[in-house]
Amino acid sequence: MITVVGSVNMDIVCQTDVFPQQGETVLGQRFETIPGGKGANQAVAAARLGSAVKMVGAVGEDSFGPTLLATLQQENIDTSAVATVTTNTGIANIILHEQDNRIIVVPGANFDVDATMIDQHEELIQRSSLVVMQLEIPVDTVEHTLQICEKHGVPVLLNPAPARNFKTEWMDRVAYITPNETECALIFKEEVEVSLSKYPNKLIVTLGDEGAMYHNGQHIIKVAGFNTVAVDTTGAGDTFNGAFAHKIAQGSTIEEAVQFANIAGSLSVEKFGAQGGMPTIEAVEARLRGER
Repeated sequence: MITVVGSVNMDIVCQTDVFPQQGETVLGQRFETIPGGKGANQAVAAARLGSAVKMVGAVGEDSFGPTLLATLQQENIDTSAVATVTTNTGIANIILHEQDNRIIVVPGANFDVDATMIDQHEELIQRSSLVVMQLEIPVDTVEHTLQICEKHGVPVLLNPAPARNFKTEWMDRVAYITPNETECALIFKEEVEVSLSKYPNKLIVTLGDEGAMYHNGQHIIKVAGFNTVAVDTTGAGDTFNGAFAHKIAQGSTIEEAVQFANIAGSLSVEKFGAQGGMPTIEAVEARLRGER
């Protein structure tokens, strides 16, 4: 069982052909509200691939809250540890432009996920084969969860986004950390290859459509990405993390998990929306066999 401790957001998505300058108003081409949040996204990615997933988080009493809970439940995710609080549900304002994205996150209820809430679910964490976290909940809550996982010997996959919230002293407490190149440079303030050599079989750096790389204790391993036609890159990193968690929880090697996660990530960008493009296990296995 995978337990995801993290954010649950509603993504407010605008697509435009012209990115506005300061003080400028432009017409967009598309607007949608789409379930998101890095925590929820990674939970959906793992669940859609067949993992048993439980979510720990919070939503508001506003109209977004019940919608997001229902969406998670439709993906067979256990939401019994997702609290409903008086703070508004978290949102992400996403602007899509030229097959890329700019995102502003307003945490809302996600910042009500505190140590007390985590303590209420300590038994759930103890029974987990893997705990997955990101940094869209309070830093103190992440710290407390790491302490509980360490206490019970539960491995943690930490996706350090947003990277500015990461503490380097956490490296001894996580089993896997999965920044992209930009996040890795921001966290460690050195060349990516140098960081990889310091944290073999722990630091996995994602490279977008070029795949991902890690150090196996002897040398750097680069696992190539897969060619695809991108429609919307939102959620590709979350798909990678959910897929990586799925395979690691099954007992796969890091290289097997990275290859699998690369395929899942490549499939996810072929459709619109962070969760909308997340693939099923059948789709990933078909791509593994070389099928389109």
